[in-house]
Amino acid sequence: MMTIEEKTVAQMVAENIKTAHIFKKYGIDFCCGGGISIDKACKKKNIDFSAVKEELLAVDEAPRAYEYNKWELGFLIDHIVNVHHTYVEDAIPLIIQYADRVVEVHGHYHTNVIEISKLFKEAANELTSHMKKEEIILFPYIKKLINLKEKGGYVTRPPFGTVSNPIRMMETEHELVGDIFKEIDKLTNNYTLPEGACNTFNALYAKLEEFENDLHQHIHLENNILHPKAIQLENELQNN
Repeated sequence: MMTIEEKTVAQMVAENIKTAHIFKKYGIDFCCGGGISIDKACKKKNIDFSAVKEELLAVDEAPRAYEYNKWELGFLIDHIVNVHHTYVEDAIPLIIQYADRVVEVHGHYHTNVIEISKLFKEAANELTSHMKKEEIILFPYIKKLINLKEKGGYVTRPPFGTVSNPIRMMETEHELVGDIFKEIDKLTNNYTLPEGACNTFNALYAKLEEFENDLHQHIHLENNILHPKAIQLENELQNN
């Protein structure tokens, strides 16, 4: 079996498309220029090979299963921001780069990628605005409720009336983005690559599928755990 040191960039990506995102992050060409060893590619870019190797070896590490429902609300909010919001912010520009390149090279023949690119950019804009509203309005208010429960005090009526109002808005926006990805699913035939797809095409579909999977988990944590508990907490404090 070949070691990572012996493999070319193209071989690594062919074996596991998820490694493409690591090479893209470091600016290493995995498509047309992928015929050189990973070590040589790192030297050309003046990149520490050991750092890239460590990420490549860890690319398939399975995430741990957590009992989110048992977490403190404040900790859950921090997890959503630090893990899911950060993932979305990091992934959006990468997917847009992939999509723009695939449209440029293949859009004349695979016209569906033009619509896929347009839909993803719509979802990206929606999510960017959505997360800001959560981080500026909803999450700080929930943390205020948590603090009141711990230290005592009265709940003052917020400008939006009750926590249910921004929650309702957030869940409507979740549904909108979810519907966009249902359209992307149809256009990609559930991320089935067309015959002869290049590595960038492959990377685009793989990253879109990863993004959608993360989005499902993200929305689950908010809709099914955070939001009901926030409403319950506000009701408890108002009734005391």
